[in-house]
Amino acid sequence: MSFSGSRTLRISSLLAAATAVSSGLIASTPALAVSGPEAAAGQLTSVVRLNIGDEAHSRACTGILVDQSWIATAASCFAATPGTPVPAGKPALASTATLAGGTPVGIVDLIPRTDRDLVLARLATPAAGVTGVKRATAAPATGSELTAAGFGRTRTEWVPDKLHTGIFTLGSADATTYAITGKGTDVLCKGDTGGPLLNAAGELVGINSRSWQGGCLGAPATETRTGAVTARIDDLNDWVQGVRALTPGWKAEALVQAGSTLYQGIRLNDGSWTGFTDVQAKAGNIGGVRTAAAAGINGDTHVVALGGNGRLYHTVRKADGTWGTFGDVNTAASNLTGITQISTVSIGTDLHVVAVAGGKVFHTVRNADGYWTPFGDVAGAVGPIGAVTSVATASAGGQLQLVAVTGGKAFHTIRATTGHWTGWGDVAGAAGATGPISSVAMAGADNDAHLVIATDNGTRQYHTIRYGNGTWASFGDLKDYLGTLTVKSLAAGAVDGELQLAVTTTDNRIVHTLRHTDRTWGTTAQVTTAGITGTLGSISLAGTL
Repeated sequence: MSFSGSRTLRISSLLAAATAVSSGLIASTPALAVSGPEAAAGQLTSVVRLNIGDEAHSRACTGILVDQSWIATAASCFAATPGTPVPAGKPALASTATLAGGTPVGIVDLIPRTDRDLVLARLATPAAGVTGVKRATAAPATGSELTAAGFGRTRTEWVPDKLHTGIFTLGSADATTYAITGKGTDVLCKGDTGGPLLNAAGELVGINSRSWQGGCLGAPATETRTGAVTARIDDLNDWVQGVRALTPGWKAEALVQAGSTLYQGIRLNDGSWTGFTDVQAKAGNIGGVRTAAAAGINGDTHVVALGGNGRLYHTVRKADGTWGTFGDVNTAASNLTGITQISTVSIGTDLHVVAVAGGKVFHTVRNADGYWTPFGDVAGAVGPIGAVTSVATASAGGQLQLVAVTGGKAFHTIRATTGHWTGWGDVAGAAGATGPISSVAMAGADNDAHLVIATDNGTRQYHTIRYGNGTWASFGDLKDYLGTLTVKSLAAGAVDGELQLAVTTTDNRIVHTLRHTDRTWGTTAQVTTAGITGTLGSISLAGTL
């Protein structure tokens, strides 16, 4: 631990000895430091020094950035009273992280584990220019040599100003911890609590928690043991990703219908994904889900799902990750029957829902107070176009833009802010002819509306833009970006001005790509469907803050 000599007794009393733990180790203090060589300059820049408490009653720990906003460290560092649980939320004690460049940043939020000595701590402002540590997804083998790092005291220094590292051998593992032993004279000392344990590839496998401290400065001369206990993190990818998703800022929310239910996942701004969660387990059982659509309003995700009984239901996933209970839209907006497909989009704080029922297109709005307007037949305002099979919506320039597919052809209309609709326009006449359309998706970016279609039974995919001035770009073939695949369902969403595109395929994959604001396309990647069971069906995307 890093502290001045005048505080030695005071801090030692705060971090008192605990009970015996497995493998004969003693939790001699919940704060430790690595007595080993200094880390090389420019290495382990994601490791940070933590100071918790005021000047009179402070303690020091180590942590490591998992991204620019979140630090993984030991929960025990933040206990108001040593040995007591750490609640989620603002730290009880004033807490600061000092980054590799020497910049101090406050810690404003804690998300602790209850099954191990581990917490994710959020910085008040992101650590610009720092890449978070890569996390291991599998446990190291018994006998593996692992690297620990920390800012704690060493064998000769009370307050080292450099990061030190040490080599440790993995002795055993259980569901939540590793038992490790220092190689040679390497040992964890006071101040290393919360420091990382890394495998040979530099991936994070655990967070150091307790140690015998044999040979550390200030430890009894008779103590020679160098064993320690580390909290595992290699098995917590879904938890870490879920916490990271709570960070304010743009992200893509995805809904995937599979089997007879609905799953929700998030694409973070670094391109990684959370696992997928069963929405019915969170918002209530609606007898299965046939299809669903998502829309983002500020940090909330609005979900409209077609239940197994043919009725529409609505719920909200709040920015803090909590879910509301499904409510019956048919009761609130009129008893629409024969629904086959839905599309949703937000305009301001209003949620617009468009549904295909009996081959016709219907529209309703839910305002910020939760009031639903009755479903209105769009054909009554725009005119008939034949039996509609699918629809897509976008917000562009504050107006609702709608594309409906009938007879394999796409037609476009706009609902102005006054509530008036324009007549149907033939998309092929404006953007070029394609094969018969089987799936359609839209997303609005500023005044422009992006339209993506799958044609020829899903084997071809195209993209066009309806610009704010009313002109259309010609359809562009997406084969160079998506590759050769057969699309079952398309989804498009505007996320921080960029077009994100996701598809489900007939060979049961989810594929994602994006179009940057400079008109270049990003890397196309298959999405890991962790948490999803059953055959993939429809997919929906929405951007949220």
